[in-house]
Amino acid sequence: MKVLVTVKRVIDYNVKIRIKADNSGVETANVKMSMNPFDEIGVEEAIRLKENGLAEEIIAVSIGPRQAQETIRTALAMGADRGIHVKTDDALEPLALAKILKAVVEKEAPGMVILGKQAIDMDNGQTGQMLAALLGWSQGTFASNIDIAGDSMNCTREVDGGLETVTLKMPAVITTDLRLNEPRYASLPNIMKAKKKTIDALEPGELGVDVTPRVTVLSVNDPPGRQAGVIVESAEALVGKLKNEAKVI
Repeated sequence: MKVLVTVKRVIDYNVKIRIKADNSGVETANVKMSMNPFDEIGVEEAIRLKENGLAEEIIAVSIGPRQAQETIRTALAMGADRGIHVKTDDALEPLALAKILKAVVEKEAPGMVILGKQAIDMDNGQTGQMLAALLGWSQGTFASNIDIAGDSMNCTREVDGGLETVTLKMPAVITTDLRLNEPRYASLPNIMKAKKKTIDALEPGELGVDVTPRVTVLSVNDPPGRQAGVIVESAEALVGKLKNEAKVI
């Protein structure tokens, strides 16, 4: 089975986010970037499937600017076999991403697609579900455990009420949750080997996908700062402030 896994280049989770001076978006110039943490979990799961003899080839796919090749190289150093870079400098919406991935899936014919459940930059959490709908495939979202047996898979999902296990027919789209696994660190020999692995370059136009945005961002602003608290002398004074000033009761 061939496994396709997506990897997105995002601002590192340790970086404090700054808004651009013109309020047009988030500042990314001279900011440390890394692979989306949920995508790292996806790469690790694909590698474990290969180590257990359930996958033959792992393909890492990234959609983004030229620098996204660095993220693909990270996945290759972890253990992916080859990469596909769909080059675009546009900020793509989930539906456009799903359409691009659908075209890649039709080109590569994998038995499974693994995505992070969400990217930590936009937090949409929509691409995996849209991709499954476009392909007509089974989907297991927020997966904390997967168990493949023949042409079916048991997927344990993290839901509001606890855990839910569903049986999926392969091929399937999986989105990873935090507790699925713990990603490995790339070893130095594998980092050197990754430099020789193949990364195929594509563009949305070659795949026949229109990436014209449907949403226009008017302004991006920092949330209002928290105001200093006050000390009240009695419970009656507290109730009075909650009722008359905060108006929450």
